[in-house]
Amino acid sequence: MEFGNHTTSIAATTASNGTASSQAAPHRKNAAQRNRSDSPYQGRTAQKDNPTQQIIKQAVDFLIQQVEAGKSETLAAYLTAMARFHNYSFGNIVAIARQRPTATRVAGFGTWKEMGRFVKRGEKGIQILAPMIGFRRRGDAAEQEPETKRQRVLIGFRAVYVFDVAQTEGEDLPEFEHTISGEVGGQRDRLIDFLAQQNITLEFSERIAPALGVSYGGKIALLPGQSKPEEFVTLVHETAHELLHKAERRTFTTATVRETEAEAVAFIVGQSIGLEMGNASSDYIQMYNGNATLLAESLEVIQHTSALILTAIREEEIAEAATEPEQFAAA
Repeated sequence: MEFGNHTTSIAATTASNGTASSQAAPHRKNAAQRNRSDSPYQGRTAQKDNPTQQIIKQAVDFLIQQVEAGKSETLAAYLTAMARFHNYSFGNIVAIARQRPTATRVAGFGTWKEMGRFVKRGEKGIQILAPMIGFRRRGDAAEQEPETKRQRVLIGFRAVYVFDVAQTEGEDLPEFEHTISGEVGGQRDRLIDFLAQQNITLEFSERIAPALGVSYGGKIALLPGQSKPEEFVTLVHETAHELLHKAERRTFTTATVRETEAEAVAFIVGQSIGLEMGNASSDYIQMYNGNATLLAESLEVIQHTSALILTAIREEEIAEAATEPEQFAAA
């Protein structure tokens, strides 16, 4: 997640949440026996084949397949639920905060009922103002006009009551799936060292909730309390923002492109160290209206940034990079 661009409405985040990545990496093939696939990445990349590049190509192909497959059932359920919650005006946000400072998700009695939840007995509603919409009068002729052609106008406000989720009980609300599993090992510490070398500071702050991470430009903030795998992938996501989107390139990319690129990098790095993410990354990308076409268009920067981070955090890749000039010369 980038500061000033969007907020993650889930703990993931995103995720900024978010953040997140995917499944076990496909096996590597010997470079001398490698067959070209139809991957758009392989068609556009002219770099010398090596294990890191192989991993990146395979991971991008797999992520594109996931995105092209469409939204997972988890994401579809989550988006359906979120669509039923209204966006409140600034005045109503202040009113909610004043009456119930701990409120996190509010809706009317009827909306909660539709979601399979019911307001607990004795709970006091939170009063907000709801707009009243009517039709502008245009004389007698207006009475004959179809309702679809008559102009709808705001005629006033009325008091209504909403309730926080904590005031209700019933079916669990769908949540965005961002659970990540696996062993991070020493990669976390090496990634933090890499950030220090780039003069990027790292801090932990509960104030960024519900976002999992925020990139400020020269500083990354993470939400404390994440599991080690979740925290690592969130940190990779925000690192990608720092490396890609805090310079001139930011001026000609949209928020959708930036989130697609950052989450693709998080997916590749997470997969490369053996983390399991399910559909988390593809769902995150689609939440920001990203798609396979955007991935293909951003492959060069995704590849470069993924390789940079992987080289920094993987000891075997560092050793391989040290001997690579000699091998290249011998070839």
